[in-house]
Amino acid sequence: METTREDAPLSATEKRRAELLEAADRVVLRDGPGASMNAIAAEAGITKPILYRHFGDKGGLYRALAVRHTDALLASLRAALDAPRERRERVEATLDTYLAAIEARPQVYRFLMHPAENSPAGERGFDVGQYSAPLLRRLGEELAKVIAERVDLGPESEGLARVWGHGIVGMMHAAGDWWLRDRPCERRQLVRHLADLLWGRLAAAGDRVGGPGF
Repeated sequence: METTREDAPLSATEKRRAELLEAADRVVLRDGPGASMNAIAAEAGITKPILYRHFGDKGGLYRALAVRHTDALLASLRAALDAPRERRERVEATLDTYLAAIEARPQVYRFLMHPAENSPAGERGFDVGQYSAPLLRRLGEELAKVIAERVDLGPESEGLARVWGHGIVGMMHAAGDWWLRDRPCERRQLVRHLADLLWGRLAAAGDRVGGPGF
């Protein structure tokens, strides 16, 4: 039987790179956005030049960590979307999966999404936004594919699915960022309120008396 790429054993370089990413994860869990290349190299028991040899710079390390965590998140989101439940329950499970992921590892989330104000002098030029935007776009495209595959949206299905996919990801990101910082309510309440919005509650709601409408 032919061995597929996924089944092939890791090379020594790939194995070492995976070990360095594990070390980086430990530092990020401890230090959040302030995680430095010096601290990661020390955690891995190597010098910073060796770390640079594997990832180039902090941007290269960031991209590798972003792919690692985005892959895991996407797998969890797909599992929630594919669960044998009613559609409303799957929507709530998907929202909850995203929020649970950022709640469980807030330091990783902040490292991936927010620049570090206290980065070391040699790393202050690192622009997290340069890399977080592609991460969110990837999530939006993946969700759009799922929507297009599972929901009949008529002749404009592909374009509408992409609008919805990116819109939902933007909503989850903005609401989750606010919720993780301020904790204004319990997670299950936020899930229910966001699901209500997606479920058309905004369109069905009446205008407040004396208000300009919406």
